[in-house]
Order: sequence, then C-alpha cells, then structure tokens
Amino acid sequence: MQLDASKEWFKKAQEVLPGGVNSPVRAFKAVGGQPILMDKGEGPYIHDIDGNTYVDYVGSWGPLIVGHAHPKVVAALNAAVAKGSSFGTATVQEVELAKRVIQAVPSLEKVRFVNSGTEATMSALRLARGFTGRDKIIKFAGCYHGHADAFLSESAGSGVATLGIPGSAGVPKGAAQDTLTLNYNDLNQVDKCLERHGQDVAGIILEPVAGNMGLVKPADGFLEGLRHLCDKYDCLLIFDEVMTGFRLGLAGAQGHFDIRPDLSTFGKVIGGGLPVGAYGGRRDIMAHIAPEGGVYQAGTLSGNPLAMAAGIATMDLIMEPDFYTQLFAHTAALESGLNDLFAATGFAGRVYSIGSMFHLWLGEPETPAQNYEQTKAGDQELFQKLYQGLLSEGIYMAPSAFEVGFMSSAHTEVEVEKTVRAFKNSIAKL
Repeated sequence: MQLDASKEWFKKAQEVLPGGVNSPVRAFKAVGGQPILMDKGEGPYIHDIDGNTYVDYVGSWGPLIVGHAHPKVVAALNAAVAKGSSFGTATVQEVELAKRVIQAVPSLEKVRFVNSGTEATMSALRLARGFTGRDKIIKFAGCYHGHADAFLSESAGSGVATLGIPGSAGVPKGAAQDTLTLNYNDLNQVDKCLERHGQDVAGIILEPVAGNMGLVKPADGFLEGLRHLCDKYDCLLIFDEVMTGFRLGLAGAQGHFDIRPDLSTFGKVIGGGLPVGAYGGRRDIMAHIAPEGGVYQAGTLSGNPLAMAAGIATMDLIMEPDFYTQLFAHTAALESGLNDLFAATGFAGRVYSIGSMFHLWLGEPETPAQNYEQTKAGDQELFQKLYQGLLSEGIYMAPSAFEVGFMSSAHTEVEVEKTVRAFKNSIAKL
C-alpha cells in the first residue's frame, strides 16, 4: 500500500499544526506508522489522497450513522448553503431539529443546541450547578466528557489513555477540585461518596455505555442504582449520550435501558457529520438557562443552518421504520463473524457490541471489562501489529485500542465479509 502523498502532506502538517493534527488520536501514536490523510468518503468507504480505499468503521467518530455523503444529507446541505451558511439569528431549522430530538428521546422537554459534545457537557455541568446551588460533580474513571477543565481531573477517557498521560497540563488544581472521580460499575463506592458529600453534589455524569475506555456496559442494576441515589440525595443524573445517542436506538441508551436521566447531552448523529452538540432535559431545569434564567451559555454558530439541515436529514432517515433492525443485524453479524474466526484460529481476541457500536478486545482474559482499570489490561502491542495489518487489507478502524467502532446503515453483508477476511489474513501474518 502506497502512502507517499500522505507522508509528504503530513510533513507539511507538522510545520503548521501541533503534532501535525487537530485532534491527538489522529497522530497514530498508539499504533505507529503513518497517519493517513483522507480525501473523500462514500457510503461505508473512505479514500485517502494516495487513492487507497478502506472499509470505514470510524464514521467520523460516530456521526455518520447513514454512511458517508448520503444523497439526502448532501442535498439538504446544498440547499442550505445556497441560502447562506450562518445568520447568527433564530431559524426555522433549529426548531425543526429540536422537535425531532425531543420526539425521539422521552426525557427531553427542551434542548439547547451548541457546537460540540464538549460544549454540551460543559454547559450541562454548569446548568446542574446553577440549578442545585451545589459545586461538586461525580464522574467515572475512563468516561470521556470532552476536554473542559472540570472533566480532565484524571482517567478522562480514550484521548488521554491513548497518549498515556494522567490528565492534562494547563488545568488548574482548582478547576477540578470539585470533580469526584469514581470507578465505573461500582455502585457501592457511589453510595459511600454520596453519604459523605451528598449535600454538596450537583449531579452524577456518565456515559450510560462507556465508549471511550473500550466498550464497557453498565452492570445489572448500576444505572437503576444511580437513578435511586440521585433521587435520594436530590442531585441530577446526567447521561452523556454524545456517543450512544441514536446509536443504541432512537431513544439512545436511556431508551435501551429504560432509565430517565434529568439532563442529557448529545452530539455526533444529530449533526449528520457537521459540528453540533446539544443538551436538554426537564423543563424546570432548562428554565434556568439564559435568557429564561441565570445560567449563561451562548454561541455564535449554535444552531447554524448547515448543521441543522444535516441533522434534520439524518434524523428523518433514522426515524424511518426498520432502520435499526438492519443496522443492528449487521453489527451483530460482524461481532459473531470475528468471534467465530478468533475461536477457530485460537487468536486471543474478542469483539463486543451493543446497538451499532462495537469494540475489539485483545488479550486475556476474554471477558468483558467492567471498568477503566480492566480495560487498560488489554494487549496494546498486539493491537498495534494487528492494526497495521488491517490497514494494508483495506480496513480503517480507530487508531487506538480504547476506541469503539461504528457501523452505519451503508455497511452491508459485503463489507462484513470483507472485514472478516481481512482479519483472517492479518492474523495469519502475525
């Protein structure tokens, strides 16, 4: 596989961009080799600037649930940009997208659009503090909620895990001193923490299915227990569904597990591939957001017509009957196909999935991780070797052992078979 153009352009990138990238995991530090510059995408495939083609399981890190350059999304964007890219005013499109999101997710009564998942979680945290009058927040090691200071206390998720750093330089001690970091799936630890700090805790924020320390599902009773404890101590339960939102079904993880949070954050899918985020929840809580209330949050490009148009088109597609039936079936087929291959070859690996998300676990034991510490025990050296083999076979996965993969409705049995075959060839070469 030739990557001459990518190598040339990456050298140029390093002269003008820190590390040659605009997001750290793209630098391939965890997998070695050459970062690849992409040129275009169509359906389940992406094409690099050297002309190589890959089956794509990154999907822009989750947003592209209907695949690259879906004709209806492209048409919606073309129509929107012809009218102007941004006005800095209220528009009909933001109302239309809000209606669709609220219709899909029962816990939402009002939403506010922002420009990224980081903005959404940062704003939800401020709102929780403003609503409750309390300062402390509980998060879980390995859950990633963006790069706001309060969330980079320690064990912040895939980004810092991939780079092997404990948090982030430049975060003042005071910014994270009210963040209490606990172990995912340890309800007893949460209970004890609230016994001590409950009167000061504004809320508990978590990924209801963690997707930034591999794929870690909630243990039986964990989410239900958090809901009970939040009610007991009068603090807010906040689901970060930037990743799981619309990936586990139309109502996200909260619909899948039938748990109603007080606040939720979203991104990725609701923007159809454009920069977007949102947070929302109960009407009485959202009434504290300016201009209705005293919690200030604003954004020049929030609700811009391009992101709204792509989001509306994507939401309309995923709300079609049986959309998720086929999507989930292909994800399950990939999981079973790869696990059958691993069993037949004696390869120390396992694939776990939920909805349209999946994760490749390498090493022993081949049982699902329950928290961040267990995830870190995976064989990262083996992942690096396998990753490079998969690239040469035309399979593009996230360049980190801590990231999940994403299926789109554009993936078919053809791509699943190609992927299993590529894994078989790569394993044979190890």
